[in-house]
Amino acid sequence: MSAALAESCPALVLNADFRPLSYFPLSLWSWQDSIKAVFMSRVSVISEYDNVVHSPSMEMRLPSVIALKDYVHMSRKPAFTRFNVFLRDEFQCQYCGAHHKAESLTFDHVLPRSLGGRTTWQNVVAACSPCNLRKGARHPRESGVRPFRTPRQPSNHQLQANGRAFPPNYLHQSWRDYLYWDSELESS
Repeated sequence: MSAALAESCPALVLNADFRPLSYFPLSLWSWQDSIKAVFMSRVSVISEYDNVVHSPSMEMRLPSVIALKDYVHMSRKPAFTRFNVFLRDEFQCQYCGAHHKAESLTFDHVLPRSLGGRTTWQNVVAACSPCNLRKGARHPRESGVRPFRTPRQPSNHQLQANGRAFPPNYLHQSWRDYLYWDSELESS
């Protein structure tokens, strides 16, 4: 198998309860890491690609879905990161409502730091550059620019729900049952 082909075969990593470790970014391991975990008996192989890797003494199909054997407890509170703020705000400028890619968003303090505002979940929102510049270092009352939603600390569940709305660019068919198992089923 070619190196380029192998690189296009990441494994979806599920927790021991068969839920993805994260939705956005999706919990993926390289084929090398997934094979190493299989040999170290840290994971169970749930589904495989048709692609095979060879060693002098054996051959193995590449795992496409693996589940950890030991459950990894999720932190009760999500990490306060720029990306998680964007995910909480659904990649939407909280001043004009436009949706953007993460690279095009900025991190804005509703109450500017120069006026005593803190860098917390409750005072930071996603903003596009034009809105951030328009608001500047002024109080929302002075600038006339207020966020659509009151910023709050999200739960991990809320971030995962928001992440499911933004699927990755590549989804292997074998992953679909594990990514959307809690979605509402169509009735026929």
